[in-house]
Amino acid sequence: MSTILETSELPAVFDGVKLAAVAAVLYVIVRCLNLKSPTAPPELIYQDSALARFLLKSCPLLTKEYIPPLIWGKSGHIQTALYGKMGRVRSPHPNGHRKYLTMPDGATATFDLFEPRSEHCTGEDVTMVICPGIANHSEKQYIRTFVDYAQKNGYRCAVLNHLGALPNIELTSPRMFTYGCTWEFGAMVNYIKKTYPQTQLIVVGFSLGGNIVCKYLGENQANQERVLCCVSLCQGYSALRAQETFMQWDHCRRFYNFLMADNMKKIILSHR
Repeated sequence: MSTILETSELPAVFDGVKLAAVAAVLYVIVRCLNLKSPTAPPELIYQDSALARFLLKSCPLLTKEYIPPLIWGKSGHIQTALYGKMGRVRSPHPNGHRKYLTMPDGATATFDLFEPRSEHCTGEDVTMVICPGIANHSEKQYIRTFVDYAQKNGYRCAVLNHLGALPNIELTSPRMFTYGCTWEFGAMVNYIKKTYPQTQLIVVGFSLGGNIVCKYLGENQANQERVLCCVSLCQGYSALRAQETFMQWDHCRRFYNFLMADNMKKIILSHR
């Protein structure tokens, strides 16, 4: 009799385990995809000025609520993975010329120069001097996409290749790019100013590049000559506080610490 009772209770136990497993999977999906996060317009912090009012009027997207793609659009992890591995559909390949600059310590700095494919809307000569993110260069998909769009709108683009980031360019001095070194970026800007004395500059920095371009403009007031504006995208403002964040396991932040460290190790070992 006891055997019969135990047997009859097994299906109910298994159903409970299945239900718990399904609930756990759903919880992980909701948590990883960040589906409970509400959407809202971006928070803008700015000083009230004629320029700020002009930018807000010209870019209404800045005050609109961000509506992400369904299911996966709220997950920064999936967005990062999809764009990092797949990029945009049919990512463009703009044609440019690689320039080589010898630095005072013997290092060889390189940057790629892309000429505009149409006339600028103002009729003026405008050059974007671009500093990519950490360990990045002109051949990255997001840089190619940005440059292609800028060329079509009449901008010349000069893109710095971080020292040591390109696998086919050997180091000629015992150093590579660092978090705050502006030497290579400054050399590129000086080249553009001398080669195109009539051009105006728009300074653009992505992530680590945002730190470098802002530091460059603040180091010497002469560096701001002929600069129309500076645009810093996704810049990290404090390396020390960011380090604390990357050591946290919450939201899998520490996983990115391993990825970036592994990427840096590969770059360093490739030049040993």
